Amino acid sequence: MKDSGKTTHFGYREVPEEEKAARVGEVFRSVAPSYDLMNDLMSLGLHRLWKRFALELSGVRAGSRVLDVASGSGDLARAFARRAGETGQVVMTDINAAMLAVGRDRLADAGLLAPLALCDAEKLPFPDDTFDCVSVAFGLRNMTHKEAALAEMRRVARPGGRVLVLEFSRPWKPLARAYDAYSFSVLPALGKYVAKDEAAYRYLAESIRMHPDQETLKAMMQAAGLDRVEYFNLAAGVVALHRGWKA
Repeated sequence: MKDSGKTTHFGYREVPEEEKAARVGEVFRSVAPSYDLMNDLMSLGLHRLWKRFALELSGVRAGSRVLDVASGSGDLARAFARRAGETGQVVMTDINAAMLAVGRDRLADAGLLAPLALCDAEKLPFPDDTFDCVSVAFGLRNMTHKEAALAEMRRVARPGGRVLVLEFSRPWKPLARAYDAYSFSVLPALGKYVAKDEAAYRYLAESIRMHPDQETLKAMMQAAGLDRVEYFNLAAGVVALHRGWKA
């Protein structure tokens, strides 16, 4: 691959842009088998409530067409599929084959089938104006060119459709010190003993700090062409749900 000379962050490290996707891919290949268990442990189960909140604000109903970007283990895709019903369709995408396989198997275990696309969120292989709702949960921060991914999500949404971004964000300032202590001590320890990969969860903590805060991400979504962008802080801002519409 040709070296562009540009760099981006991988956690706190600066790496060539061309290397980030592969590095992130290796992280998720490593943690895929224990991903759901670690999510429950890290968030004390709260991630399920955050995803439920996203579902309720998605506007997805029977017959809706939904694209779940960076679908991972498929929590949101499964909830969307149940809501969209037999007359709707949910498509799962991920750049990482190991994570996409986990999501596929979990939906199959629940008696649900969803089309899969192994692809880069910055180059979605779908026509313009296709989906009623496009979502990404805890995946945007891992993307090399977030602006490009947001623009692609808007492109494939139909006019009047919604784009949802559920992601770690900036917590209420009085919580910052405790949150940092938890992130840089507890998370890597959990990663070491449960997922057998301490470095992956240290990267997780670092990637959260490098991700845009609530207002910055709102501005990025507006710059991507989305209208009426708003956000909702969850868990005192540890997580935020952003929602925008395609005019």
